[in-house]
Amino acid sequence: MKHILNQLFDHQKLTKEQAKEVLINISQDHYNPAQLAAFISVYLMRNISVDELAGFRDALLDLCVKVDFDGLPVIDLCGTGGDGKNTFNISTLASFVVAGAGYHVAKHGNYGVSSVSGSSNVLEHFGFRFTNDTDILKRQMEVANISFLHAPLFHPALKSVGPIRKELGVKTFFNMLGPLVNPAKPQHQSVGVFSIKLARLYQFLHEESNKKYAIIHGTDGYDEVSLTGEVKLITNKAEQLVDATYFGLPAYQQEDIFGGETVQEAATIFKNILENKGSTAQNDVVLANAALAIQCFDQGKDIVNCVEEARTSLICGKAKLCFENLLSTK
Repeated sequence: MKHILNQLFDHQKLTKEQAKEVLINISQDHYNPAQLAAFISVYLMRNISVDELAGFRDALLDLCVKVDFDGLPVIDLCGTGGDGKNTFNISTLASFVVAGAGYHVAKHGNYGVSSVSGSSNVLEHFGFRFTNDTDILKRQMEVANISFLHAPLFHPALKSVGPIRKELGVKTFFNMLGPLVNPAKPQHQSVGVFSIKLARLYQFLHEESNKKYAIIHGTDGYDEVSLTGEVKLITNKAEQLVDATYFGLPAYQQEDIFGGETVQEAATIFKNILENKGSTAQNDVVLANAALAIQCFDQGKDIVNCVEEARTSLICGKAKLCFENLLSTK
């Protein structure tokens, strides 16, 4: 690690092969906590390169616990986190809405690092038990149209990094990696990112794959469609700057989508929205994000029609039923 750190401190970038090797060495506990903290800190002070991100991604996908849904077309809705906006669990709720609309979701998630409640926090609050048992995950998909992949159970390579990330309490390059290393390797992906630079990196990496994707970055800093301002939207087909009118929805203020101060508050918001007791702003933000995911399956479909498809799932209780079915699957 000393050589790698000196290289990085000298403002040099790692090759793809070096980046992959470092992550593999991390998985084998070759480095001490001080070295890991120093390594992570480098990427708090400078941008990560495409080769570095690709190398880290490849290592984690090689090392992860694999999940195979027997060729079933699945999608992941996942944000990088780290936008510091403390919204409620928008992408997780959108995942259940998409599942309720009849699509299959392999949701990759984790505990919140720089926010009050990540997807794993809120599901755990409701008594959901994380697993990497393939048989159980397949049953989840069969009865609920959604499986939840709690990242630490699928990426044992990062066990030694977890405590350091938690102590740092800020976004790191591991936030950037989360949506890239879903162990189910979904063929479709709707992903929110906290910066336009990261959106460009994702665009480059996704263009090398066969995925149908939507990359989302709010120009006011959100890693999701917030309906509070313009959104840079990048898909296989186009790149455009859109706002709430693109979805046929009104604009809202930041305080309208606040996520609460505790996991309990976040869970209350989550439950209220699924029970059709959420505010119009909360519902609309979920619907907009779900609509982009639905459109990933058919990129020729009109986005307003996708919003209405998502609305039916939420208002008619289909999303709630998927949530309940997921919780009850053993």
